[in-house]
Amino acid sequence: QVQLVESGGGLVQPGGSLRLSCAASGSLLSIDVMGWYRQAPGEQRESVAGITRGGSITYADSVKGRFTISRDFAKNTVYLQMNSLKPEDTAVYYCNHHSNRYRQDYWGQGTQVTVSS
Repeated sequence: QVQLVESGGGLVQPGGSLRLSCAASGSLLSIDVMGWYRQAPGEQRESVAGITRGGSITYADSVKGRFTISRDFAKNTVYLQMNSLKPEDTAVYYCNHHSNRYRQDYWGQGTQVTVSS
């Protein structure tokens, strides 16, 4: 029903920046929350940032002040601007869309972010 495709990952040095994009297609009218998750090697997947249709935003404590989530409804795209990147930010980043009506989560394929010297 919903397909998500992430892009923008890559290799960056500590202190650098990346901007991730998540392009959505399919039946999107039921989507209530859009967000980003990440999963580091040997770690559980964790929520990084989320934004509702109304614009309410939440961030994980570990990224507050460094990451910014935004959306462009016209383009069906969600972004994650990542600044002041740290090695501990290294992970596969996944886009997520959640539908309250259908109690359904939709996931992208993930994009690798590696922060290393």
